[in-house]
Amino acid sequence: MNKIQALDLLVEQALKGDLVFSASVATSLRVQEAIDVADCSLDSAAKIILNEPLLAAKVVAVANSAAYSRGAGEVSNVRAAIARLGFNTLRALIASLVVRQIAGASKDIVIRAKINQLWQHSAQVAALSQVIAKRVTKLNPDTAMFAGIVHEVGGFYLLSRAEEFPCLLEPDDLTGAYDERENNFDDTIIEKESQEAIIGRAVLKDMSLPREVNDAVEALWFGLRAMPPETLGDTLLLANDLASTISPLDTRTDTEANRCESEINFVVGEGTFKCILEESEDEVTTLTAALIV
Repeated sequence: MNKIQALDLLVEQALKGDLVFSASVATSLRVQEAIDVADCSLDSAAKIILNEPLLAAKVVAVANSAAYSRGAGEVSNVRAAIARLGFNTLRALIASLVVRQIAGASKDIVIRAKINQLWQHSAQVAALSQVIAKRVTKLNPDTAMFAGIVHEVGGFYLLSRAEEFPCLLEPDDLTGAYDERENNFDDTIIEKESQEAIIGRAVLKDMSLPREVNDAVEALWFGLRAMPPETLGDTLLLANDLASTISPLDTRTDTEANRCESEINFVVGEGTFKCILEESEDEVTTLTAALIV
């Protein structure tokens, strides 16, 4: 089986709703449902989160990051961390646990390295999205961070199936595809992107995410970045281009990807986007590190 055939099979399963998840994903989705009930109190939320040690550590770490502490001192318990972050950010952090668990814990060193790289990329995009939303597009920064966390959920699912289908890790054979599809090179690229989008869309549906977040991820798959950014989709596209760690599933070269930050700049109020990035470097760095916990 080659990569195109494997993707075709996974798309067929996704369209039928036959997604394969680990038991830990189901547990975390139940945590998400418990937090989402209308009458969930701060104390109830804290008790729920304390049952998930990794999530509890992440919640406290993010609350103490520069993006959320704002000089108010450290919090040392989950209840105080949730009070500082709010429930919207808490939902985003639960989603981060789900996304990370979707890929599972592969025994293959190559797959494990790609999963770790994809999570590093996702954390950077989430942190950058939060800053861009707060300082540039004036959108809800928690929603932007949420979108950044889940934007590669389809990629995590593909990596979770890579032991079963090793061909998913192979580079795209565009030359072969070009010959097979009767010189229809552009259609081959679009078809591949559409396949991965179908898989990602199916996983997002299972996570029951807000429509606003789903729409932003769709914009990342198929949209064109507006400069300066205005929408949540624009915010996500810009953050994705600026992340120093690129997705291991990204077809761009390192040189193409890392060229973005030096090329992207525009006026924001009385300053420039480059200045905002420099001023927010500590926020981005500490929030990224906290999300990776």
